[in-house]
Amino acid sequence: MTRREALAAAAGGLVLASCGESFGSLEPDVPEPSAFVKDPSNFIVHGSNLEARLEDMDGLLTPVDRFFVRNHSPTPIIDADAYRLSVGGPGAQREVELTLADLRALPSHTVVAYLECAGNWRRFFESVLGQVAAGSQWGTGAIGCAEWSGPRLRDVLALAGLRAGAVDVNLHGLDDSAWQRPMPLAKAMDDDTLLALSMNGVPLHPDHGFPVRALLPGWIGAASVKWLGRIEIATGKVWVAANTTSYVLIGEHWPPADYAPASGAPIDEGAVKSALALPLPARLSPGAHRLRGFAYSPHGPVARVEWSAGTTAAAGPWRDARLIGPRLPHAWSRFEFEWTATPGNHVLRTRATDETGLRQPAEALYNAKGYLLNLALPHPVAVE
Repeated sequence: MTRREALAAAAGGLVLASCGESFGSLEPDVPEPSAFVKDPSNFIVHGSNLEARLEDMDGLLTPVDRFFVRNHSPTPIIDADAYRLSVGGPGAQREVELTLADLRALPSHTVVAYLECAGNWRRFFESVLGQVAAGSQWGTGAIGCAEWSGPRLRDVLALAGLRAGAVDVNLHGLDDSAWQRPMPLAKAMDDDTLLALSMNGVPLHPDHGFPVRALLPGWIGAASVKWLGRIEIATGKVWVAANTTSYVLIGEHWPPADYAPASGAPIDEGAVKSALALPLPARLSPGAHRLRGFAYSPHGPVARVEWSAGTTAAAGPWRDARLIGPRLPHAWSRFEFEWTATPGNHVLRTRATDETGLRQPAEALYNAKGYLLNLALPHPVAVE
């Protein structure tokens, strides 16, 4: 029995979809053997990770077979009957152990939310800032939006009871990476923080955390720990790899002395962003085109999307795109606009503004691990 199989059977131990190349097409990596369960042919492969193609998506919900995969180690196959989730720690009044049936018996809550790897767009640090960032060279497809259902995390914590000194809640997964990601108690108690048991109305796919994963809307994907095996309630701030050396902003703008024991600024929330549902680079025929894309923010619905047709060096005049479909608190928004394409090379850009007034910037700061890039992304289009 492997360590992963032993953990899955015992489920007392120790996760997710966390999360400078040019604008040329990505050269697909060779898939790592048994790294995931899905057919990788629908995706751009980055080792044990699968990047979705936004041009293959159209609706509010991303089909499971098109939803990106970010693994820190190969997808574990967990026996649902043997599965146990333990909840406890120094901030709990008691230790409890829950079966999948126990979790299904709790009141269920449904949230439509996008998940995005913090490293989405990483490959553009080279093309727009001239500096390569370390990590999987994601394009625009380390994101998806789904309907998630399951009990609220706070209802699960209530079964163990909270001591007055509870501060952080740390989530442990059952994959071989022993991935952990803590959150403040306030985030754990949020109405929409879930232990998801289903995705788009069906049980979780193994690559997306079967049988149980966390869902933290608005936070980076790495916080929504998959294959959840242990919930530890702590009485102090929890520091682990995921908020000290990984998923931190490292560079001259974030001196380590200001963030010790982390090596830079730990990141929780994502960033306001928008992207076209077109290949990168794109090729179109001359004439009228209806172009579409996706926009999103961790702070709530997108209020406005603008687009421009310009050059590599500068955007053209900004025009309003149309927002289409529902605008939900944690979901992405779809947008579209008409563009009459003339022969030659063009650069399209989009920028989103959320309901708080936060808008995508024109410039960005480099960080060594390539997180949270969200400038109005230049999208080359050849018309011929």
